[in-house]
Amino acid sequence: MDCKYLKECGSCTLFTPYSEQISFKTDLIKQNFSPFYDGKFDVFSSSPKHYRTRAEFGIWHEGSKLSYTMHASEKGKKVFIDECPKVCEQISHLMPRLLESLQDDEVLRTKLFGVEFIACKSGTLVTLLYHKKLDGEFEAAMKILANKLDVMILARSRGQKLLSGELNLVDELNVDGQIYKFSLSENAFIQPNKAVNEKMIAWAKECVQGGADLLELYCGHGNFTIPLSFKFKNVLATEISKSSIANALKNCELNGAENIKFLRMDADELMSAFAGVREFNRLKDINLSDFNFSHVLVDPPRAGLSESVINFIRNFKNIIYISCNPETLKENLNELTKSHKVIKFALFDQFANTHHIECGVLLEAKDKF
Repeated sequence: MDCKYLKECGSCTLFTPYSEQISFKTDLIKQNFSPFYDGKFDVFSSSPKHYRTRAEFGIWHEGSKLSYTMHASEKGKKVFIDECPKVCEQISHLMPRLLESLQDDEVLRTKLFGVEFIACKSGTLVTLLYHKKLDGEFEAAMKILANKLDVMILARSRGQKLLSGELNLVDELNVDGQIYKFSLSENAFIQPNKAVNEKMIAWAKECVQGGADLLELYCGHGNFTIPLSFKFKNVLATEISKSSIANALKNCELNGAENIKFLRMDADELMSAFAGVREFNRLKDINLSDFNFSHVLVDPPRAGLSESVINFIRNFKNIIYISCNPETLKENLNELTKSHKVIKFALFDQFANTHHIECGVLLEAKDKF
């Protein structure tokens, strides 16, 4: 990637040509997971630049001059930047215009310490982070800036949140020629590489042959849930975040998905419900015995799956495991492969020019159900 801050900025950690990076990552995954799988690895590459639709930067003040900052490769230091080739063009074009406008407005400039961007089909959300009270003068200046740049602005300070207007954050994903729409909140977890996310969803759909019902843990706002729902008779999806569940319900309406039930439950609560250990008011309109789950999908955080969740999902014939951490995936497969066999394995390069690797694994029970 052609970046004037390469090796100085700590964001990128791989500096070879992208073709060499993807070969390095593929060889690494094949080597680490050879005890579990000896078949063909599906490899999904990224654009080496302009791939991030979400980005965060610090802000440095020197008099009235502002600079974006990133953590430097040298621990404990910062690097001042005026561009980032990793961000999508929508954000890239906005960054210098935003910084110039903020510098020219003392009300908006003062006590600003960070900027976050989310780019999607409906436009760009800019979040400004402050160490001060946000008053009426500030709100007026923020709305003027939002109109000038044609963006949505969210300003945050301790105990305060101001919006420049109604938040209408809607993105579209093209999965195998089918368009899916997603309503998002400002704090939603969003896969930052949109193009690779579309490939991840398409791969997960390919894992489903003859699906009956789907159980999904950690469903978020429905990134996998909505597209996969059309391959199943019924879907039960769980998520602990209240705002994510609210957006997931909106996304069902946007996409005409009528066969999904969402539960605001963590994994331990769900397992208690399945085991009949206790009753939940949230399940008063749902009878778990009515489902015929042929597949379970898990997309856990970096810590991977706990022992109790591993033992729980062993009860399902087919497991689709999306992992953002190969180390914990390997630990989990040590246990899961005692009862299941790896049928498909995929590598998703969400973060070009870094050592980060995401994986997808399809497991099938060794014993017939």
